[in-house]
Amino acid sequence: MTAVQGTTVGITTGDGTADAYLTRPADGGPRPGVLLYMDAFGVRPRLREMADRLAAAGHTVLVPNLFYRRGRAPVVELPAFIDPGARPELFARLGPAMRELTPERAMRDADAYLRWLAACPAVADGPVAVTGYCMGAALALRTAGTHPERVAAAAGFHGGRLATDAPDSPHLVAGRITAEVYFGHADQDHSLPGEQIERLERALTDAGVRHRCEVYTGAAHGYTQSDTAAYDKTADERHWAALLGLLERAF
Repeated sequence: MTAVQGTTVGITTGDGTADAYLTRPADGGPRPGVLLYMDAFGVRPRLREMADRLAAAGHTVLVPNLFYRRGRAPVVELPAFIDPGARPELFARLGPAMRELTPERAMRDADAYLRWLAACPAVADGPVAVTGYCMGAALALRTAGTHPERVAAAAGFHGGRLATDAPDSPHLVAGRITAEVYFGHADQDHSLPGEQIERLERALTDAGVRHRCEVYTGAAHGYTQSDTAAYDKTADERHWAALLGLLERAF
């Protein structure tokens, strides 16, 4: 496997400086860029491990701390393994940061992240890919629609609230997307009921977006996160096959 080199970087935004994890193949040279959006638990060893796997496959990967307005990652202390009993307290503490990250702020930040990648010597010229997990899946979708000229591929895994009745629902950007899109939905996900899955599929289809949306039968919300009780190895490997395949087609 290709050796990788990871480091912490700072990205200037309209509201301060976002700390982020940057990883790339250690042999040097510019590689296609990937913006990886975290889940609510934030930038931590598991996400850095996932970013390193993408880097080993030949990409330069940026994982920003989306909650930087509240401090550097981790913004709350996390247990080494997140079991169901720990989740209510963690989400109570993370709630203010999640609510603070409005769609408008998130897309202003996305512009900063994409501009930083475009200026980074370790990133090849041209558009990048975006992938996201849980709350990050919605941000990947929004970013693809908000910055279509900069995003060649977008993916989301076990995302929630992707196609709600709200006037700012993520799926409403479908008409502006030019990237190829992939979503791997968690089965029986209370944050993404069947009607939202159908609404997202219809929006992407009606907009003519190249896409594939799949439901991972038996997989729980958070199935890619090996430091949580939701982890599902079979579903995780399926996610890797889908994501790496999407990146191969994009670059």
